[in-house]
Amino acid sequence: MKNWIQGRDLHEHGPGWAKLTFTAAQRFRAPSPVRTRRVHVHEASQFGSMMCSGFNFPPSLIPLWSAIVGKEGWGCFFALDGETPIGTGAIFTFGNYAWLGGGTTHPEFRNRGVQKALIQARTDYGIAEGISTFVVETEVPTAGKPNISYENLRKMGFEHAYDRKNFKFQQ
Repeated sequence: MKNWIQGRDLHEHGPGWAKLTFTAAQRFRAPSPVRTRRVHVHEASQFGSMMCSGFNFPPSLIPLWSAIVGKEGWGCFFALDGETPIGTGAIFTFGNYAWLGGGTTHPEFRNRGVQKALIQARTDYGIAEGISTFVVETEVPTAGKPNISYENLRKMGFEHAYDRKNFKFQQ
């Protein structure tokens, strides 16, 4: 694999991804004052826009992330302040497995338990759908740089499985 990567002029980029796993047998409830709910199909554009904004994705990706709302295998969630969406999260299910992604929080609502509530909502949804194993990835933690996403996932019962390097073309 190393020769294949080098032969394509790919070079290691950034800290990479930490992959974490969770099994339904580890289930626990983490009470949260933050309310969550499924995204309605008519809110798809708002979901896609919030997700892209939260991750600094280009606006050209809004239609992509909007398109998953209401699609088979997908569950999309909002965290709410009253009735106003303040965070997003998605889950994709297949068989007994699920991937969590799209977890982002509007900056002014960070550090209030929004992501923990969205993790809980998605794992509860998955378990109700018969999911036994959940996976998620976030940036590999590095010394001196806090990774709130990683810490929230660990607090919610996810276990670190492995790290994966990222590569990009040398420019």
